[in-house]
Amino acid sequence: MSRTERYRDEYDDDRDYRGRDDYREPRGGGWLRKALVGLGIFAGVSALAVVGFLIAALQGLPSLADLQDYQPPVTSRVHAGDGALVAEFADEQRVFVPIEQIPDHVKNAFVAVEDARFFEHSGLDYQGLARAVLRIPLDVIQGRRIQGASTITQQVAGNMLTGRAAECSGGIGGVFCAVWTKLREGLVAQRIERVLDKDRILELYLNQIYLGNRAYGVAAASLNYFDKPLSELTVSEAAYLAILPKGPANYQLPRNRERAIDRRNYAISRMVERGYITEEVAAEARAADLVTTNRLAGDEFVAASYFVEEIRRQVENQYGADALLRGGLSIRSTIDTRLQLAAARALRAGLEDYDRRHDWRGPIGRGDASGDVAAQLSEARRPPSLSNWRRAMVTRVASGAITVTDDAGESGRLTDNDAQWAAQGGRRDADRRLTAGAIVYVTRNSNGRYALRQVPEIQGALVAMDPHTGRVLAMVGGYSLDDANGLNRATQAQRQPGSSFKPIVYAAALDFGLTPATLVDDGPLAIEAGDGTNWSPENYTREFYGPTTLRRGLELSRNAMTARVAYEMGPERVLQYGQRLGIYGDNTQAVFSLALGAGETTVMRMTTAYGMFVNGGRRIQPIIIDRIQDRTGRSVFRRDQRECPNCNAEWARQRAPTLPDTREQVLDPVTAYQIVSMAEGVVLRGTGTSIAALGFPLGGKTGTTNDYKDAWFIGFSPDLVVGVWAGFDTPRDMGEGETGGRISAPIFRDFMREALRDTPPTPFRIPSGVRLVRIDAMTGLLPNAATTTTILEAFRPDTEPTRDVASSPFVFGGTDPIDPRALSSLTGEAPRVDAPRQEESEDLGGLY
Repeated sequence: MSRTERYRDEYDDDRDYRGRDDYREPRGGGWLRKALVGLGIFAGVSALAVVGFLIAALQGLPSLADLQDYQPPVTSRVHAGDGALVAEFADEQRVFVPIEQIPDHVKNAFVAVEDARFFEHSGLDYQGLARAVLRIPLDVIQGRRIQGASTITQQVAGNMLTGRAAECSGGIGGVFCAVWTKLREGLVAQRIERVLDKDRILELYLNQIYLGNRAYGVAAASLNYFDKPLSELTVSEAAYLAILPKGPANYQLPRNRERAIDRRNYAISRMVERGYITEEVAAEARAADLVTTNRLAGDEFVAASYFVEEIRRQVENQYGADALLRGGLSIRSTIDTRLQLAAARALRAGLEDYDRRHDWRGPIGRGDASGDVAAQLSEARRPPSLSNWRRAMVTRVASGAITVTDDAGESGRLTDNDAQWAAQGGRRDADRRLTAGAIVYVTRNSNGRYALRQVPEIQGALVAMDPHTGRVLAMVGGYSLDDANGLNRATQAQRQPGSSFKPIVYAAALDFGLTPATLVDDGPLAIEAGDGTNWSPENYTREFYGPTTLRRGLELSRNAMTARVAYEMGPERVLQYGQRLGIYGDNTQAVFSLALGAGETTVMRMTTAYGMFVNGGRRIQPIIIDRIQDRTGRSVFRRDQRECPNCNAEWARQRAPTLPDTREQVLDPVTAYQIVSMAEGVVLRGTGTSIAALGFPLGGKTGTTNDYKDAWFIGFSPDLVVGVWAGFDTPRDMGEGETGGRISAPIFRDFMREALRDTPPTPFRIPSGVRLVRIDAMTGLLPNAATTTTILEAFRPDTEPTRDVASSPFVFGGTDPIDPRALSSLTGEAPRVDAPRQEESEDLGGLY
């Protein structure tokens, strides 16, 4: 066989061999090999992905120390001086309560509903977690929030540290977010279980969980829903709170009452199943009604809004916003809730009375009287808080009679006076007319008739203070905080005090050597102002009355004689006393017009200055916060820093310890009392006689500035000093005759009527060194045959009028304080000095 043939045969044999099945690779086995290889690769990649996912999830988790030392944000709370809660500040409204102080039925209700195996598992409920993961696609398809059956430990982890899966949005991204969050939540939950015991975990949960109605934690929820502490919660109420974590809005009362009661009953049944309560207790709980309260919504809390805002400013400036909103501070304020409400009501009534004397400014809106009146009124601007006003629509106008329908569905006519008031405004401006469809504020009288109301444009402020300590008991900074843009006119508005500054001028004059009985010429004068012009102040009546005692000059607020006194002393002395009493700052210029109240100050400063007259000349500073404690109860601020080593001593019938009086003496006590006595004459015989009807020993001074731009009254009793101001935010003429005596004095009177209710009249304290002498009220000399009216006047030793040194006719006086009660048998009713009728009006007290 040739070589070529042999090669061809070998090639054919080899081809036949390759066509047969290979024993190393059985037929049909190629796809299985590939599948196994693919599965191996997938498993490896998946394992790497899971490891990477776990590593990434572990990044940034809190340390064990963070978990052990964790403290949730806690609400800061403001209490009044009498202990009443008046405000809360919080990012998350929470009151932290230790687990030992949480009642068992509250703890058991949450465990029964939220995590029945809480005390058995180690942080994860694997069945519940698997069920939650399997539900994620269904939740995504249905567009619902992704939810899961987390354990209490997982909820603690999610709420405190990792965020909750339920907060993830829908779609594929939401799925990854939920899985990622659940994984981190589970890892943290296991860490928590390793370092914290079950009671601590439950404590964190019950204090952290959001339960709706602005409440974080069970203690805040107990207050916000039922206005009671945890210790007073019933089983029914505890079961209701336990159903709220899954969705507070779904069970809010009274809107979702049936759903809430059904779910509450479910919680009660779960408590029975777990053996936490008996069936008898459960039956009683199911039968109980659910009634919630709207806490911090009463008139007392609305009235305190300006005071609370001032506290917020002070605490935030001193400790920062984070400490205020998250630090759980306990702030004990000086506010007296009864006086605060009386102050808000008196100021509002006075401003409304002024407003009523002036133009009707028109309706607050207009609608269609033939349409749905109730629906239109519900959309109208709400009446101001702290009022009993209603919204009403004019539905018929005929022959001057105006019929309205209010938002309660009741109808009636406006009173004739109100219809005339509105008609007068309508004649001046057509937009003010009350035609059908006009929407107004009204009050309904007992006879079914309606009175028009409108929010005043004029503003005001009132401060009430304890003159012995400086503790501010009430403070109102305007008609309504809602319309004030945060402006507190009691502390922030700089206004001219007018004649209310005159007591400071007269205090300087008394120390300068004058007495209340010194005669000063009330006549024309021209004082060179220093800029080439003359300052020629006039009295309100445009008349002059000749020589007048210093007392009468203050009582009748004589401008000319006050200016003459200031001229004799010099403007520097007037400014010095204004600064000594805290009325003016260092930037105020010493000019003669200061004597009539030309400088700018605040109601708080003026009230504080008058308080120093009442307390015998001791310096005081306004105090609105007595004490601040942190979340642990440790005092971080205490206003009174005086040492009292015996205050905590065990009582063994010893006398109470005496605290040292460390206040600076800024005025001579005799001078301070002389001003008090003269200011008392303002009420008895001068420009403040409208106040005398209260029947209490009271003093004060009116003040009105140029063109009736500011109206003041600063007054006091022996233990309370009150400042009142009224005016427009942008100063303008308030109208002819709108003086401090007409606007502000009645506000003071109405407030003091309530403030002094149920208290006996107390005379002013007379310090040692005062000598009381009966003198001729008109001449300031000792009485003689021509005397028609006498008065008991207060003098500094050796300044009183006498016929001769050996026979000074003192009534009382010496080195000891005088008991004013002993004077009643000698003086009887306080004498009144007859004066020309025109002098009874409050003077302008301005900057002439």
